[in-house]
Amino acid sequence: MRARMREIVDSGRTVVVPGGPNALTTRMIEEEGFEASYVTGAGIANTYLGMPDIGLLSLSELAMHVQAISNVVDIPLIVDADTGFGNAMNTWHTVRTLEHAGASAIQIEDQTFPKRCGHFEGKSIVPLEEMLEKVGAAVDARSDPNLLIVARTDARATHGLADAIERGNAFRDAGADIVFVEAPQSQAEIRTIAAEVPGPKVLNLVQGGKTPEPTRAEMQELGFSIALYANLPLIVSIRAVRSALSSLADGSADEAGPFVSWTERQSLVRKDWFDSKSDEYARGPARLLSDEPGLRLGEA
Repeated sequence: MRARMREIVDSGRTVVVPGGPNALTTRMIEEEGFEASYVTGAGIANTYLGMPDIGLLSLSELAMHVQAISNVVDIPLIVDADTGFGNAMNTWHTVRTLEHAGASAIQIEDQTFPKRCGHFEGKSIVPLEEMLEKVGAAVDARSDPNLLIVARTDARATHGLADAIERGNAFRDAGADIVFVEAPQSQAEIRTIAAEVPGPKVLNLVQGGKTPEPTRAEMQELGFSIALYANLPLIVSIRAVRSALSSLADGSADEAGPFVSWTERQSLVRKDWFDSKSDEYARGPARLLSDEPGLRLGEA
């Protein structure tokens, strides 16, 4: 899976990567043909904790989600590891933990702890030297050389675009595989990042956020490897659930649709496959025992 992620990034294409805050959403992402999914820290904080993206999610909670998601999909996972959950040594531990949980790429950022969503106000960042230590620790921690390290800077909001670009290039020099300059605020800034940050890059597109959305062709032309839609599935889900609950409160369940069919829901979680495996395992002991000469089921 990690080799596939590296091939995607090295392909020279712009790959659209939606965010999945849970296993069910990521199953849908896979079924719709996307090549990778982003395990969004903001999405997990919102859906699992019911809280904002302000650094409240723990490493163990994140790893639990990564493991659950990786257990049911066959596409690479880019995991949002926030600030690495501490200093360089904590970042080393974070990368080891998330690699073992099933990550194909791990993203760390240069915000101070507790971090804030990249499109919130009031962010602050650590000194460049501290972040470079974290990037080095992340690179050192990986046991699989195909595990990609994504290094994000939030310096655009605090120090300006030029500083953000300088940091991004320093992250690459320290060993990061992909650079992520968060929250450019105009098409011109996006083009400047594309021109001045060589190599694989992420463009994060948050609906209602600070960054305007180029066309797919423009992103390809500019050389962005990943067009990240980290929270699109979540925000459309919130709207759909609110609408359904409002209809239910005002009328009946029949007015809360449209609904997916029972069959579609069970197909999404592969119930037929699980039924087949259950039947196979139930037949297994009987088949094995019946093959033994002189041995009958029920005999002691």
